[in-house]
Amino acid sequence: MKTLFLAWQDTHTRAWFPIGRLTFDGRKYEFLYTKGALTAKNNCGFTGLLSFPDFNQVYTSVELFPLFSNRLMRRSRPDYKNYIEWLNIPEGEDDPITILSRSGGRKVTDKFEVFPAPQPDQNNLYHIHFFAHGLRHLPTCATERINQLQPRELLYLAHDFQNPYDPKALLLCTREHHIVGYCPRYLVDDILQVRNKNPQVVKVHVERVNPAPTPLQLRLLCNVTAEWPENFRPFSGQEYQPIIADIPAGTTS
Repeated sequence: MKTLFLAWQDTHTRAWFPIGRLTFDGRKYEFLYTKGALTAKNNCGFTGLLSFPDFNQVYTSVELFPLFSNRLMRRSRPDYKNYIEWLNIPEGEDDPITILSRSGGRKVTDKFEVFPAPQPDQNNLYHIHFFAHGLRHLPTCATERINQLQPRELLYLAHDFQNPYDPKALLLCTREHHIVGYCPRYLVDDILQVRNKNPQVVKVHVERVNPAPTPLQLRLLCNVTAEWPENFRPFSGQEYQPIIADIPAGTTS
């Protein structure tokens, strides 16, 4: 079972909410709302998605729902090969879920993002890829430093306590303390949970730097590796739980 979560950002507060869960079992896709949708509704007036009008229904399809398929680049486009290289996806592994997991499915025309539920590998390690957030808010010198980063270069996490929008925000910094982006908000709680058990087990490395004219949201690809603590369940917070009580939360395999 492959699992993705869908997040929505409120335009006014810039707060992110996990509002839905997409799963694929190899035969059919399934989408349902999580309790984060109710939080978004109560706090920011989120009214639901046109494609999924009922908060209390499980939607199934043998085809990927348009909300997600519209976030994929068509294979017929001449720059498709370059796009897959930007995502650093091995040849032959560019299935829709993998592409969405790596790209985040972000579009300039809306405020949605998708992200995968990680699973432990054979060595009981946690792995997840992400593109650095917030680059458009950084000065030009940050972009220049990003262009100098090398694959496997270690990045450091630092709290941005004075961030007016998110006091939990985690900065991505180089050894020389240059800020090169932000860790995605959806990863912060899990990273802090793992790090609090052992600060040495969380490592963030540069996976790939895509030079201009690559869009900023696809400029710096990173990966996180950490030990998977005993009884750890990623994205196990209340907002990730399905609204429908009898659907297991965070289902992965």
